[in-house]
Amino acid sequence: MSRNDVDSATGQNSSVNRIDQYRRHFVGGSIAAAAGLALAPGLILNSVQAKPDDQAVSNKNRWGLLIDTSKCAEGCTDCVTACNKKHGLNPVHGELTDAQWIRHVTLKNKQTGHQIDMPMMCQHCEFPPCVDVCPTGASFKRKDGIVLVDKHICIGCRYCMMACPYKARSFVHEAHTDQVPDAPRGKGTVESCTLCVDMIDRGDGTTACAEACTSGAILFGDLNDSNSEISRRLSSEGGRQLRAELSLNTGVRYQGL
Repeated sequence: MSRNDVDSATGQNSSVNRIDQYRRHFVGGSIAAAAGLALAPGLILNSVQAKPDDQAVSNKNRWGLLIDTSKCAEGCTDCVTACNKKHGLNPVHGELTDAQWIRHVTLKNKQTGHQIDMPMMCQHCEFPPCVDVCPTGASFKRKDGIVLVDKHICIGCRYCMMACPYKARSFVHEAHTDQVPDAPRGKGTVESCTLCVDMIDRGDGTTACAEACTSGAILFGDLNDSNSEISRRLSSEGGRQLRAELSLNTGVRYQGL
């Protein structure tokens, strides 16, 4: 059951309602930022184009990725570079504490020596542990399956980082002044892959990582649409969830593992 289902089933007090109303205003079906509003040290939101109110996000779609590790070239980091560039995640003075929404992972079988290269990011779970443990509601899941963080109400407790079985979330240690409008960041908050929600809401039909992957290893699409390429590939070729035993029903699936 999603967070929205729980809220409608149990009811909310006025304080929670105000948070949800403000969050919907902030996200606007995507990311709607108030111009010049300072939220935390180093975090300033600029005006961006949000999804129109008459095109509300719905559970008709379930956006996700299919990653074919057999097509991931050894040492290739094009998807990481594209993500960093789009969201302004370039390392600050080379510090290791700077966030990385996608990281390049190498899996090696110690017995056979077989090696697999793959990208790792937020898995956009249907039942996200990060949402379950968040005390303020800053971590939340949209009806279309995208898991996000509302920086307005994130208090930096990092419970979500501990709960995530994929180590997909990062804490922002540094202040950032040169903000990317579509990806506001702030010192003292947690962040992770947004599945390029701004591109989705514009109708671009792709993500920065999928667009940058020249080998075709990353495929973006609608998991709820049986006619979409991602659904057809999963139906005919199959795909695996990472940590499937946790029954999180991830929006990112892998082939070639």
